Amino acid sequence: MLDPLGDRNLTDLLEERVQQHGDRTFLVFEDCDGAVSELAYAAFLARTQRAAQGLAQLGIVQGDMVVVHLRNSPEFLVAWFALARLGAVLIPSNVANTVGELEHIVGFTQARLAITEPTFLSTVQGGIAAAGTATDVVIARGTAEGLVAFAELERAEGTPPRPRVSGDDLAELIFTSGTTRKPKAVMLTHANCLRAGQDAVHCLWLDEGERCLTALPLFHVNGQAMSLFAVLTVAGTLVLIEEFRASRFWGQVRSHRATQTCLVAMQLRTLIAQPPNDGDRDHSLKRLFYAINVTDAEKETFETRYGATLINGYGLSEGMTLLTCSPVVGPRRWPSIGLPSPGRRLLLVDEEGNEVPRGEVGEIVVEGTPGRDIMLGYYRDEESTAAALRGNRMHTGDNAYADEAGYLYFFDRKKDMIKRAGENVSAIEVEWVLIDHPQVLEASVVGVPDAIRDEAVAAVVVPNPGETISKEELIDYCRERLSRFKVPTVVSFVEALPRTSIGKVRKDELRRALAAEAEAAAR
Repeated sequence: MLDPLGDRNLTDLLEERVQQHGDRTFLVFEDCDGAVSELAYAAFLARTQRAAQGLAQLGIVQGDMVVVHLRNSPEFLVAWFALARLGAVLIPSNVANTVGELEHIVGFTQARLAITEPTFLSTVQGGIAAAGTATDVVIARGTAEGLVAFAELERAEGTPPRPRVSGDDLAELIFTSGTTRKPKAVMLTHANCLRAGQDAVHCLWLDEGERCLTALPLFHVNGQAMSLFAVLTVAGTLVLIEEFRASRFWGQVRSHRATQTCLVAMQLRTLIAQPPNDGDRDHSLKRLFYAINVTDAEKETFETRYGATLINGYGLSEGMTLLTCSPVVGPRRWPSIGLPSPGRRLLLVDEEGNEVPRGEVGEIVVEGTPGRDIMLGYYRDEESTAAALRGNRMHTGDNAYADEAGYLYFFDRKKDMIKRAGENVSAIEVEWVLIDHPQVLEASVVGVPDAIRDEAVAAVVVPNPGETISKEELIDYCRERLSRFKVPTVVSFVEALPRTSIGKVRKDELRRALAAEAEAAAR
């Protein structure tokens, strides 16, 4: 059967753009100090070819695993496309990873090489030492004594190897930032990456020459799919910001004439907190993609101040990436996560795999071909792969319901569903009630063991700066707005919620801490 992606790979995609628009600006990069550099498509391809030759001279061959532990930078992109040309596999590493987390990544994949920068060198070397692997290190964005510099690789002469790389071959392993103690490695192919770009373009109606700006990290699929691959699909320009800083971000959106960008909740809230500027609404944005819902008040405040409409959606690494999106034109039905992306087939199913009626909550299941529409599986984890991939269906572990028009509404993670005395409690529903309290800045809700009622509803709350609130007041507030079985019985106050690098709350940490407190109190 013929496929709309064809049998193409990342190198094919880049070379197609160079043939058509070699002189067009592919990359605009702004570093933490505000310095800006640019690369045309042809110049970027030339850098990747030289880097590929340098990597080949180091012994990197098709199928090798290479950890790239870099902040957003041109070197990250050059390294990835150099590896793609050789048929090697990128393992993008979260720069917040600790020695222990890198030990798992390096040891689990038996990575042949790691590419990092001076700031993270000791952490990367510590992870390699702990893993006990023969992993070489290349230093980028600087130098280090005794190590090969990535800049040297980019000066390599000669024509790099070009092995046969199928669209179905691995392009990268994404380690999930979920709540499992040892993250799983999502296997994504070249075809998955090409599909991700097409999904972003089709959902957001992106056109040739778009300027897509992102400060989201490239080690995450949002930054890859919604910005990098969207740009390559439409021969646009990627405006890459090294690091998100709320005080500078909107000025960067304006100065770089961005036509599209993406935000997560943490970024949106910090932008609202910035001092107003007369030029806040003076920008070129046509599309602003958003994921992870905020309150109605926060949405209204942001859209009114910045003159930009949020386009909500839903995706995950295993689906690479955009599975649903609110219509660009037409009703968006906030807080709906929209309709299935063009060409996507989504189902909502019960525990037996049967589709649920409209209005009832079911697990989001995606139908597609592994390695093209959905992930190929979890690397070296047959049990988890079998649980998630059942034939041509991928189970996301996320619950949603659909309204009468087929719009989807995210309900909760299945594992975030709290079972209390035979009733199901949505953590998100309780969180939204808590966040609406005028003295609450943020809140996260989890289930903790309860000897009598299976699980207790536990809330971890961040009060507004300088304000205090009592446990009893919060519980009374919830009692007025929630069924009795949904009201938290455990309330803890913290200064900040633990988060991943992309702003997701680390509920695994909260569960462990609250469970330990409950166990200690029971003694």
